[in-house]
Amino acid sequence: MSLFEIDHTLFFSNLLQLVIAFVLPLMTAWERESESHSAGLRTFPLVSMAACSFTILGVTMFDDPGAQGRIIGGVVTGIGFIGGGAILKQKDSVFGTSTAAAIWSTGAVGIAVGLGRLEIALALSVMTFICFKVVGRVKKEVEQNTGTDHDE
Repeated sequence: MSLFEIDHTLFFSNLLQLVIAFVLPLMTAWERESESHSAGLRTFPLVSMAACSFTILGVTMFDDPGAQGRIIGGVVTGIGFIGGGAILKQKDSVFGTSTAAAIWSTGAVGIAVGLGRLEIALALSVMTFICFKVVGRVKKEVEQNTGTDHDE
């Protein structure tokens, strides 16, 4: 195979994984965007697709499970760094922790898709969205009743 020959089966298989990694975090991305948070419709799919890509590359390049694990570990660390950038501290308050956690969760979605574990990716995507929509409403009710705000 020369440099510019493409295995079409592999291409479409990888493309499908990347499309899934793009689509799954859109629910959470839309929720974050509609609430005017710093990360939204661009950030979440990009994190998921990048994590998926690095995972696919790591698994296909290395037969050693240890090497594959180090690639995934590096991805998790990098996503943590990105999420850390979403956290802001002002006086006695900290903002952005839920968005940072959602970015990390979205990275896990991409890794799961890259490993072919669609059931984990789908469940995690739905549960992350539920955390913001359902648990978020409960949190707002508690905050209104107690007058506190513990994270964003």
